[in-house]
Amino acid sequence: MNRPLDLLTSGIASSLRLWRGTWGDRPAAKTPKQLLALYDREDGAECRLVREALTELNLDAMVYPCPAGGQRFAAQRPATAPDNSDAPVLVDPNSKQTLVGAATIVPYLFERYLDRDVPLAMRASLPNLLAARLAGLVRSPLGLSARPSIAPEQPLVLYSFESSPYSRPVRERLCELELPYQLINLGKGQWSDMGPSAPRVLAPARYKPVPGTKRDAFFQRHGKVQVPYLIDPNHGVEMFESQAILAYLERTYAA
Repeated sequence: MNRPLDLLTSGIASSLRLWRGTWGDRPAAKTPKQLLALYDREDGAECRLVREALTELNLDAMVYPCPAGGQRFAAQRPATAPDNSDAPVLVDPNSKQTLVGAATIVPYLFERYLDRDVPLAMRASLPNLLAARLAGLVRSPLGLSARPSIAPEQPLVLYSFESSPYSRPVRERLCELELPYQLINLGKGQWSDMGPSAPRVLAPARYKPVPGTKRDAFFQRHGKVQVPYLIDPNHGVEMFESQAILAYLERTYAA
């Protein structure tokens, strides 16, 4: 898919979900002491709802991609999970709970880490699941399937947020190649976070993230906040730009 069409369909996918998974950095949300683990399929409707909740709650997770036909993480998927690659599975070592399906996972995340009920707009209701399914069809009518790849010794790290049109193609490629990665959500916390990294559409003056947030820490290190941003500890590589990241993943891990 050429780049303009790729970004167009990615933007349409986010629009179908009304850009859920954009806002994060909720100050009231608790930060887990241990990293959550998510067995995920990037184009799965239920998985999409779970990833939206992770962004909205400013939660990070270790993601184990499970595309159609994938075998790399099939053996370590919890036994309680159905034999269905579409079903997200969340393992929370903080509570020692394993949860299956968006209808169970999303309310759990809101109740445990924000002490509130899940909003109607983010529940695994039929309208939300249909919109999430349409978003997947816009991106790839045939869905994502596993491709031969070289397994990394260490998981990669991806800075992203769910609705980012630029991050979605990278997450799709990571899923196809079954590359595990630590997802660090950089959801937006204020209106001045909107727009391109430089200059900011709603903040043409000097940009300043909310102090003490992950976006602030990222800004302090890089001088801008832009996703996707990939870190590969296996090769000492850190890089911006979705096209460059996609080319790197193909060159390094596609078999």
